[in-house]
This record gives sequence, C-alpha cells and structure tokens, in this order.
Amino acid sequence: MWSVLSWFTVRGASFIAAGAVGILAGLTLGSDALTSVGALLICLPVFSALTARRARYQLRCERKITPSRVAPGQSARVTIRLENVSRISTGLLLAEETIPYALGTRPRYVLNGIERGGSREVSYQLRSDLRGKYAIGPLQIRIADVFGLVELTASFATQSTLTVTPKVVPLISASTTGSWSSDGDGRTRMTAAAGDDDVIPRAYRDGDELRRVHWRSTARYGELMVRREEQRWQDRAVLLLDSRRGAHTGSGPSSSFEFAVSAAASIGVHLARAGLDGHLLTDAGPLAGSAMFEDVLLDALSVIIPSNNQSFARAIAALSTIEGGLLVLIAGRLSVAEAREVAAARRDGRQGIALLLATSTWGIQAGADGQQPPAGADPNPAGPALRDRHFSETAAAEAVLRGAGWRVASVAADTALAAAWQLLPRHGSRMADAGHPAWDGVPVR
Repeated sequence: MWSVLSWFTVRGASFIAAGAVGILAGLTLGSDALTSVGALLICLPVFSALTARRARYQLRCERKITPSRVAPGQSARVTIRLENVSRISTGLLLAEETIPYALGTRPRYVLNGIERGGSREVSYQLRSDLRGKYAIGPLQIRIADVFGLVELTASFATQSTLTVTPKVVPLISASTTGSWSSDGDGRTRMTAAAGDDDVIPRAYRDGDELRRVHWRSTARYGELMVRREEQRWQDRAVLLLDSRRGAHTGSGPSSSFEFAVSAAASIGVHLARAGLDGHLLTDAGPLAGSAMFEDVLLDALSVIIPSNNQSFARAIAALSTIEGGLLVLIAGRLSVAEAREVAAARRDGRQGIALLLATSTWGIQAGADGQQPPAGADPNPAGPALRDRHFSETAAAEAVLRGAGWRVASVAADTALAAAWQLLPRHGSRMADAGHPAWDGVPVR
C-alpha cells in the first residue's frame, strides 16, 4: 500500500485526497455532481500512474570520467549518455547522479523526453581537495507524467571510480641514475663476488634475451641458464613509508602524515619516470608491486590511512624478500632503536636514502586550532632555539642511519620537498630547514 502511494507526487496525493473528500461529501449530501468530481480527481492520478507503469522504457546509461585520476584541486569532467532503446518515446525524465557528499551536491537534470532510438548527453565537473577513491553513480531516473501527478524512480547499476591522488611535487632531475645505484664499498664487494664478467647464472625466465644465455652453466645444470645482470638489480627501488599514527602530528591536509604521503608519491613517480621498477612498503607490509609502478603507487597512496602499528617488523620482514638497488625511507618520529632496526635491514650494495620529518614543526605551523598562521607570520614564533630543538628530535635517528651508510635529510614543515630531493642523493650533509638560508651553497626555499 505504502509503495503504491510513493508513486504519487505531492500534487497527485492532493488530488487523491481531494477526490476522497469530494466523494464522501457527495454521498453525505446526496450530490451526484460532487461525487463525480471526486471520482474524477481520484481517477486522474491513478490513470497516470498505470500509464507510467505500463510504459516499458528501456534506457541504457554510459558514464565516462575524463581523466579518471586527478590531483587534488584538479577538475574531472563526467559525461553521461542516456539512450532510449525501447519502442516508445519517454515522458519527462528527472535525472539525478549519486556522488559522495565530499564532492558537493548531487547534479540534477530535467530531460523533456527521449525519442525512440534517441539519446541525450549531460555533463558536469567534479573537484576534490582530498585524496581518495570516490564511487560515482549510480544514476537515478525519475519518470514523471505531463501533469506532474506521478513520479516513478529507477536506478542503474553502473558505477565509476574517480581517483584523487596525493599531491605530486615535480622533482628536478639533478640526480642521475648512476647516483641511485649502489656504489662505494658495497659495489666493490658485489663486483668482486660476481667477477668482471658477471657470470653468476640463474634459471631462464620468459622475456630474457638469448644473448645472455650462459652455455657452460646450461650444460652443467641441464637447463637453460642466463647471466645475472647487476644493472637489473640496480634499476629497482623500494619506498618505505612510515604510516604509524603515533609517528605523525597534525590533522587533515596540513599534517605530517599527508606530507609523507605526498613525498612518497612524488619520489615514486620521479623514479618510475626515470625507468626504475619499484615497490611500496609501509609498516603494515607491501602495498604495491612493480608492474606499472606509477599507477599502482598512486592508487595505493590515494586510500592509505594512518595505521596503529608500533614497529617496522612487517616492513623489515618484507624487505628481505624484495630485490632492490635503492631504498628510500620517508619516516615520521623515529627512535634510535627503530632507526637501528631499519638501518640493519639495508643489505650490502643497496643505496639508502632517508627523509626524516621533524614532526613537531607541523604542530607549530597548524596550531592548536589546525589553522595555518597568517601570511608573513613566523611559523616558529619561539625562534631559532625552538627550531633547533625540533631538529634535535631527528638528530639521533639521523646519526644512526648516517653511520650505517645512509644519506639522510631532516625536513621541517616549511622545507620544500623538491629542494631536499635535488641535493639529497649527491650529498651526505644534513638538510637545513627554511630558517637556514643555504645548504652546501645552494639556497633552500
């Protein structure tokens, strides 16, 4: 009963109510004319409802999002094509798209009708300042009669996904691929173990070049063997992102966690476009593999949230099974014990780079109310002494990593990621924050 009444609009329900009152009044007063008017008022919305229900509209919906992956603040255009594949023309259609509230109000459109075999296209724009994956759809159609008495609702099953990636900062390609590969003592030991001709064999895999077949080993083992290439080992990178909730401060887009996510996305995209395969690890374990690394990296970082883990045990266990020539650590608050644990996970010959966030500076910049300071105001009002204390929280961990052969930079909330990365792979000295005008003779802004 209630489902039938839901077919009628406010106008249609008013007609039915007025008709019922008219019939009762006509029967009470003995007025046939009043009874007839009441019956007509009831029959009109009922007839419209039956007509709308019997109209077997067959509609096809196609949705296209261009582009389907955007950066925060970038707009994407959604185009909906609605096609009438039934044998009759449709009546008035009210189309409403279902989108998350974070993307704004739901787009609504009025279509006067679609002829047999015809189609209509509508489009709208979406924009989000927050990363994530958003389900777009389904499209809901409300079919109304010409009198506005009846409104039937139908919903399509198709949905699309809009991915808002973390902010990707362009990194200057001042670092050559050679500076990422293993060097120094680790490389010497590796070359000595392998020999000048690098003839350590392994089993043949699909895609290996035949010119790399090592025939002596093939005859010895009875199966096709190929030479290992050190360059393939060097052209791999592992990003280790510290996502522990307790290691970060601040909230929302201005938190140190969001900076770390943006840094991982920027560095990962930079390495992928330089030709390196990669893996993404967090304290919870592996998140993204090497196939199409840039795409899977951005997809994984779009939905990552802080974890409740207290250690890097899972990540270190995964590191022992992943082959990589470059290890990049983006860490929040790191204790000496945790720094030693991570430093020990770096195998000989693997290059280690670490960005250590002075997380307390994010708390100062955002303030107690989470708002940024006014333009021109000193983000660290307590002065250089407090600024130095913020960097002292990373000094012990930095010393441990640097002593283990890592190249380390301490980063404050007002330090530019691009400036840090441009110099980091080539120098081992500590990265200054915006309070120090230059580092190694190059200004940092």
